[in-house]
Amino acid sequence: MQNKPKLTFWQIWNMSFGFLGIQFGWGLQMANMSPIYKYLGADESSLPYLWLAGPLTGLLVQPIVGAMSDRTWTRLGRRRPFFLVGAVIASICLLLMPNSSALWMAASLLWIMDASINITMEPFRAFVGDKLPEEQRTLGFVMQSFFIGIGSTLANALPYILTFLGVVGVMKSGIPYSTLIAFIVGAVAFLAAVLWTVYTTDEFPPEDIESFRRKNAQGSIVGNILKEVGEAFRDMPTTMKQLAVVQFFTWFALPFMWQFYGLTVARHVFGSVDDKSDLFKQGTEWGGVCFAIYNLVCFLVAFAIPPLANKIGRKGVHILCLTCGGLGLISTYFAGNPYFLWIGMAGVGIAWASILSMPYVILAGAIKPERMGVYMGVFNLFIVIPQVVQSFLTPQIYKSVLADNPLNAVMLGGASMLVAAVSVLIVKDVGATNIEVAGGGH
Repeated sequence: MQNKPKLTFWQIWNMSFGFLGIQFGWGLQMANMSPIYKYLGADESSLPYLWLAGPLTGLLVQPIVGAMSDRTWTRLGRRRPFFLVGAVIASICLLLMPNSSALWMAASLLWIMDASINITMEPFRAFVGDKLPEEQRTLGFVMQSFFIGIGSTLANALPYILTFLGVVGVMKSGIPYSTLIAFIVGAVAFLAAVLWTVYTTDEFPPEDIESFRRKNAQGSIVGNILKEVGEAFRDMPTTMKQLAVVQFFTWFALPFMWQFYGLTVARHVFGSVDDKSDLFKQGTEWGGVCFAIYNLVCFLVAFAIPPLANKIGRKGVHILCLTCGGLGLISTYFAGNPYFLWIGMAGVGIAWASILSMPYVILAGAIKPERMGVYMGVFNLFIVIPQVVQSFLTPQIYKSVLADNPLNAVMLGGASMLVAAVSVLIVKDVGATNIEVAGGGH
């Protein structure tokens, strides 16, 4: 459908609401998986290996799901069946995760959970390109950032809030009851938010449904999907290749924060030397609160991004925001008390709001609408590949280059994000140029 009608604010709200649930799941994982692994006896230098589930499942799942959803049409539409299936499986994994009795069980559940979250998330990105005209796509992706911020804030802060409310004690595995309850709440929130989008938002059918079905009936499903992904790589727009550089340094940086920030707070700020101590629990929970701060800032600033993009351009916004994030992570070195950490996390929140929107807005303007799903899936390879590189590289350099210190890992992440900010300069924003030529502004 080439001439897409403009949607109202609340229609865009409904189609994006499922991201609140998706990010509730991601947020619980980001703030709690390293502590869970430590409670179950993991070695600190091996943590990046245990985090490989996210990037590797994304590497395998997202391009395939993107191509499959492009070729799907059911009573629920094109993307919504994938929302629903992924949400059900992910919610089950969230219920099981804090009940893990051994390291292998937690790691296995993470693989299944991340695969199912990726099944849900990738079509949500294509959904914006499907439903919205070019001039509304910035708002569409920013709305997703808004819900990502809310979901993550609630997820990150929930264990700390539960402890504050009097939830105490630990299970036999050492995992706190506050973590258990938080994951149960997360499972319900994930499924409920996705169901809201599924039942409040419709989809545009293919313009020629019979031609669409005949095309999909030709050849095998697997062969068609592999061909579609291969053609997407072959025909990749220049803008997408340029964004790949930005994405590499951005997503090489972020795992250092997710994997090592909570441990950094426990060691560097709270002074914990024992992973079984009260100080370690307090420090890692405070790390979750700091994650909540960056996600709170994300949804507070999300709606400031479109008007700012009108003034300084979409590239200018992304450069500014990534710079704030890089400096925010580096500032962790100077944290003398827990509250100082919030300043750095505010910078990360500004970066996060842009990371979750600007690259997708720029990309959507450079690709053909009928291939939106497969290209969004392929684009996510530029998110997962740097995470895979980071996961294999970090254990090799953790004891030597990083001096066995989680703080140094966080600092390296900050430096990588600053490199990402500089690399935005090479990107050509084709979509913005097209809007300006048409006289529509950003």
